[in-house]
Amino acid sequence: MALLMKKRILICEDNKMALKTLSAVLEREGYATDPALDGNVAMELIQNNTFDLVIADIHLPFHSGLEIVRYLRTDLKKDTPVIIITAFSDPQVQEQAGELGIQGYIVKPFNPAETIKQIDVILKR
Repeated sequence: MALLMKKRILICEDNKMALKTLSAVLEREGYATDPALDGNVAMELIQNNTFDLVIADIHLPFHSGLEIVRYLRTDLKKDTPVIIITAFSDPQVQEQAGELGIQGYIVKPFNPAETIKQIDVILKR
């Protein structure tokens, strides 16, 4: 029997409680998660690893979620799916996110069931 590899998700979130909650929800659903508490760590992880999905908070220390996506798309030329997570539903940010080819947008506090459903659809699970 072939061993199925877990889908690997990078979570870029500076709120430790939100990061812990999101990681727990995703791992319970069978996903592997890697945490990044700031933009520098996120960029380093993206550069040195392959992820099936990146979840990035808009407001992070050092680099914003949008800067991380720009780095992923422009510098690294990767088309890894990205979901933006934010406490603020800002139409301007949503527009910028759309221009960067972001697959999803989650507003905190997030609904775990809805979040999993969105991730499952993106990762075709």
